[in-house]
Amino acid sequence: MKEGIHPKFQQVEVVCACGNKFTTGSIKNGIKVEVCSQCHPFYTGSKRLLVEEGGRVDKFKKKYGMK
Repeated sequence: MKEGIHPKFQQVEVVCACGNKFTTGSIKNGIKVEVCSQCHPFYTGSKRLLVEEGGRVDKFKKKYGMK
């Protein structure tokens, strides 16, 4: 490998808008994100999963009373 052409890989702190902080590896000095795993609706369970809501066929059958 050639010397001096690769960026320096370092440990940096990731800061979320909700206040959560964690470390990861990056070539940047710091990372700011809007949504992390602590505040994202999919991971927190504040929003229902698409699997739980049912598919189009199930919704159609329920709407028109079909079995």
